[in-house]
Amino acid sequence: MYLQYLFGILSLEGSLTSSVDGLTLKTTKAVVTSAIPVVGKLLGETVDAVLGCSNILKNAVGFVGIFVVLSICLMPIIKLAIMSIAFNLASALSEPIADKKVVSVLEQIGDSFKVLLGMICTVSIMLMIGLTLVIKITNSGMMYR
Repeated sequence: MYLQYLFGILSLEGSLTSSVDGLTLKTTKAVVTSAIPVVGKLLGETVDAVLGCSNILKNAVGFVGIFVVLSICLMPIIKLAIMSIAFNLASALSEPIADKKVVSVLEQIGDSFKVLLGMICTVSIMLMIGLTLVIKITNSGMMYR
């Protein structure tokens, strides 16, 4: 129940801050355009062009950043999955010929690798969500240009 209120407040705050950012941007452009007599309009349009180009550059860096983080997180996930499968397979193959304690240890090691795999996957997903939220938050001010 409280979580729904929190999400509602955060969404309102996000939309209000982006509106204020857009209003600040428009006000700054209007002040630059009208305050400087001869080259004010040129400077205002230049500010607008620079902000547009920086937004394009930020989006490109954000996309590359997401791709790099995904490729960095993928290698440990693959390694942990292979280790988990290997230990579970070793415990299954050694069950008919080995002591039950050895089989139990191999199963527990395989299970601990599964827990580590779940933690790494969860942290990787949270990192991706955090990165996309940062990109989205920085884009909201440009939306009201």
